[in-house]
Amino acid sequence: MLFIDKMKTKAKDKIKTIVLPEALDERILKAVDIISKDQFCKIILIGDENEITKKATENNFDISKSEIVNPSNSENYKEYVNIFYELRKHKGMTIEKAQELMLEPVFFGMMMVKQGKADGLVSGAIHSTADTLRPALQILKTKPGTKIVSTFSILVVPNCEYGEEGIFVFADCGLNQNPNSEELSEIAISSAKSFNQILKKEAKVAMLSYSTYGSAKAEEVDKVIEATKIAKEKEPNLLIDGELQLDAAIIPSIAQLKAPTSKVAGKANTLIFPELEAGNIGYKLVERLAKAEAYGPMCQGMAKPVNDLSRGCKAEDIVGVVAITCIQAQEQ
Repeated sequence: MLFIDKMKTKAKDKIKTIVLPEALDERILKAVDIISKDQFCKIILIGDENEITKKATENNFDISKSEIVNPSNSENYKEYVNIFYELRKHKGMTIEKAQELMLEPVFFGMMMVKQGKADGLVSGAIHSTADTLRPALQILKTKPGTKIVSTFSILVVPNCEYGEEGIFVFADCGLNQNPNSEELSEIAISSAKSFNQILKKEAKVAMLSYSTYGSAKAEEVDKVIEATKIAKEKEPNLLIDGELQLDAAIIPSIAQLKAPTSKVAGKANTLIFPELEAGNIGYKLVERLAKAEAYGPMCQGMAKPVNDLSRGCKAEDIVGVVAITCIQAQEQ
């Protein structure tokens, strides 16, 4: 069974409701058409019903099983405005600004999730990561105990013997620009938990660098070494090692040469990049050149599931992220 089919099957175990606020994007509507056929979750679209229905009809997409909510005439609009105002008034929020923002689909959708009208939200097909995560942080806040919100991407590489039968988690590929050692350790721990939650397999975490076991000396390498040490102290049972070059992390024969004593080298399925630039470039290289399925960036550390999409996503990618969001919601 293909990875995404497994995710859909898991999502059917307990049907969840997911908000898609970018309802006029054709890829979103095509994804809703696919989801309505697969019946693994309920969908709420945010926007004007006439406009959305017209766009779907023009493209022969069936969205009849989805609920459409228009913030401007919703019975919950005033309630959501007041809740948002109370949440943000200490930051200078006015009631007028709250009224304006609550008409925006992403903000309104986040409030639906906060108030239990939906279980998660997926956005990013036409919004930047910041425009997706800012409302999430303002409305949903972080999960108790969370020290840093981060993102991960799931890469499913065809005909690949490495990782978890070709499946990898990459982090952080979408949010934290240059995390320090403490932050990098938190990203590694969160990513391992995400791998375990979604794949139901043990994460083997490689802290990536251009150095393996001291083969290079630099401040950037020291950051990764320290992050690995901190993560091991926090989670003694976590299978994690670093610093490791990418080839040493995933290829057994290279691992034997460069890190023969490592329990992770050559077996890693969860790859932690030292900073955002490397992570973002890395996952897009694998997606495009290896023709991998790429899902995400997915968020970790939020109080409720909110996930970002790449603006270059396809409808099938959206379907996959929605299915994974359902699984995250089941674990809440």
